[in-house]
Amino acid sequence: MISHPSRHCTVELQALPSRIGQVRRIVSAQLRYWHLDPLIDRAALGVTELLSNVHRHARPDKSCTVELELQPDRLTVSVRDHDPRLPVPAEDTDTDTDTAGTTPLATCGRGLAMVAAVSESWGARPDGDNGKVVWFTLPATPGHPARTPRRAPEHRPTPAPVMAGAVSTTPPATPPRAAVPAAATTAPGGHELTASHPVGAG
Repeated sequence: MISHPSRHCTVELQALPSRIGQVRRIVSAQLRYWHLDPLIDRAALGVTELLSNVHRHARPDKSCTVELELQPDRLTVSVRDHDPRLPVPAEDTDTDTDTAGTTPLATCGRGLAMVAAVSESWGARPDGDNGKVVWFTLPATPGHPARTPRRAPEHRPTPAPVMAGAVSTTPPATPPRAAVPAAATTAPGGHELTASHPVGAG
């Protein structure tokens, strides 16, 4: 269960190298507070890459907002800045670079490949006329941070009771019974007569 009533965490900052480290620690602490420890490394790495892109490419300034949003099955991490240019993956910018090695849309580099590798999904969208939001998601199960399956306690099966009148479809595994000796009678004079088969009348 999530003890904190809020499922949002917002941090406003200047995307400078010294502040990026602080935001990593804030993100880690918030996920630990939400009992989502297994997501800390991937979330911290993803937000670091997004903030590094803002630091390298965003203009006119480096001010941005980091937001964490926890939904029942998903954690969304987003970074909003004041540069309306949407990011372009590195493989796309490589084919369109000019002699200076930059393009009007080169607002990211290899960082997005890392974000794509650690996340469930990612994307970017315009934010009004003068900004954008870049986001990624991670699968989350609040209250079950480790997701380790519990081993069921071992037990031995109890023999099922035999019900009166029940018909079993499986013959019992019993040894074959010995042949029953034929009935014997004693004739006059002490001799035994063995009846091996019924005697007919007459």
